[in-house]
Amino acid sequence: MAQKGAQLAEDSVSCSICLDLLKDPVTIPCGHSYCMKCIKTHWDLMDNRKIYSCPQCRQTFTPRPVLVKNTMLAALVEELTKTGLQAAPDDHCYAGPEDVACDVCTGRKLKALKSCLACLKSYCEKHLQPHFESSAFEKHKLVEPSKKLQENICSRHDEVMKMFCHTHQQCMCYLCPVDEHKGHDTVSAAAERPQRLQREVQVRQQNIQQRIQDREKDVYELQKEVEAINRSADEVVEDSEMIFTELIRLMEKRRSDVKQQVRSQQETEVSRVKDLQEKLEQEITELKKRDTQLTQLSNTEDHNQFLEKYHSLSQLSQSTDLSIINIRPLRYFEDVTAAVSELRDKLQDVLREKWKNISLTVTKVDVLLSNSQLEPKTRSGLLRYSREITLDPNTTNSLLLLSEENRKTTFMNEQQSYSSHPDRFTGWLQVLSTESLTGRCYWEVEWRGGGVIVAVAYKNISRAESSEECKFGYNDKSWMLDCNKVSYSFWHNNVQTPVSGPRSSRVGVYLDHSAGILSFYSVSKTLTLLHRVQTKFTQPLYAGLRLSWSFGDTAELCRLN
Repeated sequence: MAQKGAQLAEDSVSCSICLDLLKDPVTIPCGHSYCMKCIKTHWDLMDNRKIYSCPQCRQTFTPRPVLVKNTMLAALVEELTKTGLQAAPDDHCYAGPEDVACDVCTGRKLKALKSCLACLKSYCEKHLQPHFESSAFEKHKLVEPSKKLQENICSRHDEVMKMFCHTHQQCMCYLCPVDEHKGHDTVSAAAERPQRLQREVQVRQQNIQQRIQDREKDVYELQKEVEAINRSADEVVEDSEMIFTELIRLMEKRRSDVKQQVRSQQETEVSRVKDLQEKLEQEITELKKRDTQLTQLSNTEDHNQFLEKYHSLSQLSQSTDLSIINIRPLRYFEDVTAAVSELRDKLQDVLREKWKNISLTVTKVDVLLSNSQLEPKTRSGLLRYSREITLDPNTTNSLLLLSEENRKTTFMNEQQSYSSHPDRFTGWLQVLSTESLTGRCYWEVEWRGGGVIVAVAYKNISRAESSEECKFGYNDKSWMLDCNKVSYSFWHNNVQTPVSGPRSSRVGVYLDHSAGILSFYSVSKTLTLLHRVQTKFTQPLYAGLRLSWSFGDTAELCRLN
């Protein structure tokens, strides 16, 4: 249990980069700890992108975090070292299924500390000691433990393979040139791995690490995009709910207003009618009374009484004006119903029309590329995006002559009378286009002579030097296809990629800036894709040409009809 505790403690104070105990430990914002030197070296590789990530959890930081020594962790490492943390007995370091076992141990084998390329065996710390103590092992090469040591043995002669055959591109032993590889171009394996190849591996590794960082940045940006989409959708739903609630509230108010106005008008009209009805009923009562009196007068036999009452009964009260009673069909509030129905119909029409606009606006939300934005497959499809491009005299090397309305350049091997300009290439036979390229563009280059470099570059590429920082394809600001009579090759950031395809004196270039697509084509009777790049362009691009140092070489931006 004590050993397990010690191992756990060691793991907790180990650097995941160098796999050793922490030296000058620092803790970065995500909580993980590293040796100060290890994390500095790791982040130095990311300086050109200005985005820094944790090697363990991949969390990114901008700007670069300031590193401060973790004094508490440093004290813990020092204390654990004093108590003999690293002096764990070897007999507890047994090899597991995934470990390389010591080839000398008997019984339960310990973990191998190193593998020897001369002995073709792996050794634990105890059995490795003779390699350090005896002069007989001075020339033996020790490497990290490997399970593939037997792959270094020639299956034909059972000898160590220390040579390399250029003809068959494979390793071999010193006896192979006698029979199977007789007469082949051979060299020692050590000689085949010069500093150039080692440097190229490192450059490619840096390129891969850069791509990892780029993809991590893309993932981070996409996550931000998801958050932005969700936030925008939530806000729109909330705003729409509020707007529709206001519309519903307004409709409810208008419904209540109509109801209140109808009831108020109903009450007014009923009251007016009832007042008139009451007057008429009073008049009827009075007339009936007078009718009875007249009947009685008519039946009286006393002449004197008849004459006296006649004058008092002959005068009637004024009759009610019947003209105020409008005799019409029984239609009172039906016009209100018609008006409300008309409003309903108009609202339905407006909602129907506006809903189409709303629906189309929603469906137009498009974050990622759709299938309709894929690269065209035919030359006719590419020609739809053809651009009229000219060469910028202010960028033209003074040994290049421009003609054909600044679309053609020729190596003249003598200085041309160009004025001094800070944008001019002075060290390489290069020129950039006048026009910046964004969106989707297609152009073709016709060349004659020894070869041509067809490129695209950012405007901020270096100019007034002969270093590789100014050379198309040898920096992170340009991409280029090297075309000659023998082969093609693609270059970016000083990394070469061999390209195969039919030879042609015309090269087509397709750029989809927003999608990060750059494609090169061999153009003859048929169109052949030579190389395709998928990346992320951060600035507008400019078309570029570079000629070889061969007098009379030409390159021309073609007119595409």
